[in-house]
Amino acid sequence: MHCFTYILGSSGGGGYRTYVGWTTDLDRRLAQHNAGKGARSTRGRSWVLLYSERHANQRKAMSREWHLKRDRRFRKQLADAMSSELKDRIPPSSPGRCARRSRARRDPVIQSPAPGPLDGRVK
Repeated sequence: MHCFTYILGSSGGGGYRTYVGWTTDLDRRLAQHNAGKGARSTRGRSWVLLYSERHANQRKAMSREWHLKRDRRFRKQLADAMSSELKDRIPPSSPGRCARRSRARRDPVIQSPAPGPLDGRVK
């Protein structure tokens, strides 16, 4: 059974990101990532395939994945080489959960406390 190691790229509000993984079916796996059913770190973004390698078995694919995840220079070179092309192919991602949460922290809503039984009067 053939396995693949792949690198995905995405650009959006949080900047440019890459994701490294392995699979037996590249098309199905890319569709899963784009449908929000892939790895948690890939949800909410649009992904394109930047790079893939074919391996004879799962063990070799997983080993190569491990090495690619640690090779940030290679992923950065891929991102730089593909960035102009990706800007045309990838729609900007919607802000994720973290972006919404951080926006709420910047603009806090100050609520006055509910009136109590004394309404500020001293008895």
